[in-house]
Formats: sequence, C-alpha cells, structure tokens
Amino acid sequence: MRDAAAPAFFSAASPRDYFSLLKPRVMTLVIFTALVGLVAAPGAMDAGLGAAALLAIAIGAGASGALNMWWDADIDAVMARTACRPIPRGLIDRSSAGAFGVVLSVFSVVLLWLASNALAAGLLAFTIFFYVVVYSMLLKRSTPQNIVIGGAAGALPPVVGWAAATGSVSTEALLFFLIIFLWTPAHFWALALFREGDYARAGVPMMPVVKGEKETRRQIFAYAALTAAAGVSPAVFGGAGALYGASAATLGASFLYFAWRVLTGAAADKKPARKLFAFSILYLFALFAALLVDALIRHA
Repeated sequence: MRDAAAPAFFSAASPRDYFSLLKPRVMTLVIFTALVGLVAAPGAMDAGLGAAALLAIAIGAGASGALNMWWDADIDAVMARTACRPIPRGLIDRSSAGAFGVVLSVFSVVLLWLASNALAAGLLAFTIFFYVVVYSMLLKRSTPQNIVIGGAAGALPPVVGWAAATGSVSTEALLFFLIIFLWTPAHFWALALFREGDYARAGVPMMPVVKGEKETRRQIFAYAALTAAAGVSPAVFGGAGALYGASAATLGASFLYFAWRVLTGAAADKKPARKLFAFSILYLFALFAALLVDALIRHA
C-alpha cells in the first residue's frame, strides 16, 4: 500500500506507472506507421540504425503522451475515460511526469539525430512540440476543431520514418500523412459521440458538445469519405501496387459503411459510434499493414 503521507518525490510509483504515462496503445500505432514509412522509403537503411531510429520515434511518442498527461491532469481527473491515469490516481505527481516527458523528449530527438539525420530529428521535435503546445495547450480547450488541426501530430510518424531512411520527404510520405490526418476526426468524433458527457464535464469543446450530435455525424461521414479517397491515393499516384489499391478500396468502403450507420442511426443509439470507433482503429492498422506488405514485395 502506498504511503499517502510520503513526499511526492519519494512516491512509490512503479515502472509500470511510468510506462502508462507513455500512452502505450497510442505508441503502438505510432511505431507501426513509422515503421511503414521507414520500410516503404527507397533505399536500404542499416538494420541497427533503423531499429535505433524506430526506438527514438517510439520514445518521442511516449514523451508526448507523458507531457500531455502532465498538462491535462486537471481534466483527466473528471473524465471517466482518463480518471485511472497515474496522475489523477495520485501515483505520480505532475512535476515528476513533466520532467519525465521533457527528458524523454530531448533523449528521443538526440538519439534520432545520431541514428539517422537532422531532418528526421527536427521533424520528431516538431511533432512533440505540435502535440504538446499547439494541440494540448492551445487548441484542445479552445476550439471544436482541436482534433482536426491537432491531428497533424499523429499523422507525422510515417513522415519521420521516411525522413530517417532517406534524409528527405517525398510525395509518398505526404500521402501517408494525409491518410492519418483525414482519418483522425472521424476516429475521435466517434469516440466523442459516446463520451460526450465526459467532455462536457471537463469543459473540452469537442464537436458533439459545441455543434451537437447531428452536425458531428455529418462531419464524421464527410471525413470518412475523404479518408477512403486518401487511402487509395498511394496506388493512384504510383506509390503502391494494385494489391494495395484493392485492399485500400475494400477497407475504405467498409469505413464508409460504418460512418453511414452513424449518420443515419437514431440519435439515442450510441452503438454505431462505438462500432465506428473500433473499426477505425482496425482500418488504419490494416491499411498500413497493406502498405508494409506492398513495400516489402516491391523492394524484394
């Protein structure tokens, strides 16, 4: 049992508590999309340096999560979805979480610079800055477009991976960015539809809280359509083959189907939104898995 009277810096926080600050589920998606960017890039990167670059990107993603929890500790405490995070539970104090995030941020950027190049390191530093300062501090509590603009941070990992391998950014890497950028609003607004009370209590102006469910459903469908179109763009512009194109078209049609169910469902029925949220995660993993397979075939 933890000693509540102990000073914060002598807290009995375990490694598992600190690991949870990194948002490991989000890290998984970041690592995977960065891996796809790294593998899909032309040329061959040394395996050891590639692994170090991927580790640096993962640490940078975790650092962003820790700094986000440091900043958002007050609203995390009043939201059911986030109340079990380490800071609201009193397992880690805010200052320790903030210091942890800063140290990891600096370490990740330096490691990526040493393992690859200055462009990749600069992009990683910008990603961390954008997520923590632009999204978390400036946008999240001030505009219902928070997740639209802030989604750029989550869309950058494959670009960072591509830059780590090549020292440049190409059209293909920007298409990977576009897919995730357009996917983000539909994904998070689906969550916001069945967690609207959470966001309202916390004072976060998510789309359903500010514009209402009807408008949110319309915008979810619009972004799902844009995502489906962006999903096939690597095949259209020659960055992926026909097998990927067929996979992307099938996944995109499925994404649109779930979004259509949200658009046309009864206002009180939250099941379509829950199903869309769950499928959206599967969609992005499957789409980037198809990109990875395509890249491995093309580079064989």
